[in-house]
Amino acid sequence: MMLAFRGLLRTLRGCHLPNSRRHMSAALKLNVRQALATEAGSGERQQEVIVQGWIRSVRAQKEVLFLHINDGTSLQSLQIVADPTLENRDLSFGSSVEVRGKLVKSLHKKQSIELAAEDIRIIGPCDSLAFPFKQKERHSLDYIRQFPHFRCRTNTFSSLLRIRSEATAAIQSFFKNNDFVHIHTPIITSNDCEGAGELFQVEPTSKVGISGENPHFFNVPAFLTVSGQLHLEVMTGAFTKVFTFGPTFRAENSQSRRHLAEFYMVEAEMSFTESLQDILQVMEDLFKATTAAILSKCPEDVELFHKYVSPGQKDRLEHMLKNKFVIISYTESIEVLKKADDVFTFKPEWGCDLQTEHERHLVKHCGGVPVFVVNYPFDLKPFYMRDNEDGPQHTVAAVDLLVPGIGELCGGSLREDRLEMLHTRLDRLGLEDAYQWYLELRQFGSVPHGGFGMGFERYLQCILGVGNIKDVIPFPRFSHSCPL
Repeated sequence: MMLAFRGLLRTLRGCHLPNSRRHMSAALKLNVRQALATEAGSGERQQEVIVQGWIRSVRAQKEVLFLHINDGTSLQSLQIVADPTLENRDLSFGSSVEVRGKLVKSLHKKQSIELAAEDIRIIGPCDSLAFPFKQKERHSLDYIRQFPHFRCRTNTFSSLLRIRSEATAAIQSFFKNNDFVHIHTPIITSNDCEGAGELFQVEPTSKVGISGENPHFFNVPAFLTVSGQLHLEVMTGAFTKVFTFGPTFRAENSQSRRHLAEFYMVEAEMSFTESLQDILQVMEDLFKATTAAILSKCPEDVELFHKYVSPGQKDRLEHMLKNKFVIISYTESIEVLKKADDVFTFKPEWGCDLQTEHERHLVKHCGGVPVFVVNYPFDLKPFYMRDNEDGPQHTVAAVDLLVPGIGELCGGSLREDRLEMLHTRLDRLGLEDAYQWYLELRQFGSVPHGGFGMGFERYLQCILGVGNIKDVIPFPRFSHSCPL
């Protein structure tokens, strides 16, 4: 091994290695992932390449200097072998560099290829002593959350962002492959889809040019959207399958591990369906297809979470994927909860909403498999859910998907498409004027339809075993916190 290093060093020392930039027109620019996948050439067939990235480690020996650099394209870093005379205070953990050299076979067991440096240019030095992350430490998610402007530089969070990117692509692919049309629903809306009143109102900071009796910029109160569902329902008058995927907002004064003020929702709506089972099937297929794609595209990144963040999550996830999701009615779930040995903070009673502690018990009761709870009490759900007309225990055709460790992941329903029943319900709630346009959808070519929404961040929590939702979004927004 030492003979090989000495031969390499003779090559390196024949080159000009200080930080001055040499002519690089003949060099092939590669990212780290491409470099790691390249087969090393030999002799004259070796082509010069350029790799740019950030130093993850520096190790100087008597006759050789080792660097590892990463550019976010791979969990694995590329080893750089250089002349030790290059070592100086700027070649430090966190510094950004550009390296030119030749890819050669590595003698190290953990990598097949490395870059023999002929030139290293320091682009941005880093004061590693003051930098909040240290070279040889594995920092907790709680710790790195304190540095939202730096946490993308950690292995854990860069893995999360690659997984998030692949999950986004997989969701888009699932809907495209199943003939859904992607609709860009508005972020600013005059509708409160959920009816909960937890809205961020939108008005300009300056009132210049706004005068008269109406003080609103849009002439009506406008809000950041809590859901794209109602706009998707508009589209079901012309398309049989539609979906949207974008940011949604809730003005909840919550510091919990499950809630954010800004988060991403995947929402779908399907026309010509009169069966709640159709919606359940799409939910299950979306979960399994997206997860399979992530496991295929990001095995090392997922393994990092399953090994260091949530040991045992790999087996739990495999259990979810290989089993059919369970279906249980709301009424049956209340009976299960009443018979439970657990002492609940909120007593389970028919007509009361399920709490997180109830949801987690139901998943455990069903063997750790995701659970569809269907047919909720009429009075618990919003006006747009279809009335089951089922007697004393008045229910609607609604569903929540509960998953291990998280609780509710998806919510959906058949929509009330019968004009008179919808008219009566809106009139009783005092919403008829505000939703006149919604009534008109039922007057002109309406069809039975239904849909659902899935919280994207909660989905990532579920598959990775991350306990806090703030650790699966690039820049978390929650009450009393908007640092940048």
